[in-house]
Amino acid sequence: MIYFIRNTTLICVLFWITAIPVSGTEPETVLDTGLYDSYVQNDVSAPVTLMPRAGVPDEDVYQYRAAAPQEAAIEEGATRYLETDLLLNRGIETYGFIDVGIGANAWGADWNGPITFNDRAWQGQMNQLYLINERILKEDQLSLGGRVDLLYGTDFPYTVAGGLDTEWNSNRYYGLAMPQLYGEVGTQALNVKFGHFYTLIGYEVVPAIGNFFYTHAYTMQYGEPFTHTGVLATWNPNDQLSIIGGITNGWDNWDNGLLAGRTIANQNYANYNSNASFLGAITFSSSDGTQALTLANSSGNELAAESFVAPNTAYVGNRTVTSLVYSNEFTNKLTYVYQSDFGYQAYAGGDSPFYYETQGQQPGSAYWYGMNQYLFYNFTDYLIGGLRLEWFRDNNGTRVQYGLRDGSPELGNFAGNFWAMTWGLNYLVGNNLIIRPELRYDWFSQDLGNAAQGVGLPFGRLAGGLGTQSDQFYGGCDVIWQF
Repeated sequence: MIYFIRNTTLICVLFWITAIPVSGTEPETVLDTGLYDSYVQNDVSAPVTLMPRAGVPDEDVYQYRAAAPQEAAIEEGATRYLETDLLLNRGIETYGFIDVGIGANAWGADWNGPITFNDRAWQGQMNQLYLINERILKEDQLSLGGRVDLLYGTDFPYTVAGGLDTEWNSNRYYGLAMPQLYGEVGTQALNVKFGHFYTLIGYEVVPAIGNFFYTHAYTMQYGEPFTHTGVLATWNPNDQLSIIGGITNGWDNWDNGLLAGRTIANQNYANYNSNASFLGAITFSSSDGTQALTLANSSGNELAAESFVAPNTAYVGNRTVTSLVYSNEFTNKLTYVYQSDFGYQAYAGGDSPFYYETQGQQPGSAYWYGMNQYLFYNFTDYLIGGLRLEWFRDNNGTRVQYGLRDGSPELGNFAGNFWAMTWGLNYLVGNNLIIRPELRYDWFSQDLGNAAQGVGLPFGRLAGGLGTQSDQFYGGCDVIWQF
């Protein structure tokens, strides 16, 4: 592990020295990461990485929607070492990637505060060892398809689903998750998916290969679901429109009912044990592929909070989140993305007096909302720069926590405004390797009513069991190798 941490850190440091493009030194061969070429539509050189795309299956677009935009169309993809003629002849593709990295905060704290996926400071992490088996639907004729994803690594606790992955994991650092297990029938233009799959909500995604940055935005970490289980229908009537809708078991849930061994406190709530939820999205794309607008929504009953008086008693209420994503390729090199979320949870108060600080809203309800802006610039075919500016409002202190992993501080109740600015680079080395260094600055403005409750701050070393700082500098770097 010592050698791994040292070597990973060395690669990332050397990157900053070697990645600066010098005139006349660019490689003759256009480089590719294997997934970015999927986004090419017609003759557009750098289309927006959002669905739909002509000839591209849904599962290869929306699952990688936050990946870095490519400057040029690429013919060759990443070398897939696991593919065999036996499976390919049956339409089954096998591939994956490994993501390893390291990051730390300037306060010297053991945990990186509210940063989740790469939460441990100065501890090398194998975030994701990711394996995919899929059979893609045929474009113009009825066919059967499906996909199975396996994720092993330190990112597993953020992708587990109730009643599935939680049954076989006990280690707090490394574990196994199955974020996707679904079958589908139809064509790429009209199909039905059934099983376990990633959410349509938001912009950033779980697979490391599908994101530009190593860290994630607050909206993705705290304001959105990761996975769903249910049935989802997709209709792509043309290259400019995509409509998706279906019924799921709610947020990050395989088959657990809302009771789950608990007593429901608000039993007068109609259908309190039903967790059937709506999930849907609609996307409009411009005819030249340079702009796309996606509106997505999830709404249904969820466990809101456990009672402080009776720990085995829980409240149930509607949880609704709506996300908006707009992407615009201004030039062949410059791409802008806007994303916002608005979330609501009924009966979020439990019986803690703190949560009844309603701030002019319905007693017991909770709200969260945020806005992210991304700017990407293609310096060369193999070097891309990115900037993310975000604001997230945890209106009632019900969403953001200092640490989510077992053994972390797990502090919460941070009612207030979170801001963050992240700078990063994606350096594509050959067809299979991506290096992603980044710097990040977070700051938090605490509500006065929240401070009066004696709630700590979300950053820094703990003092008396509470965080002590309202801001934080963070630096990190990871390496993704596809196979």
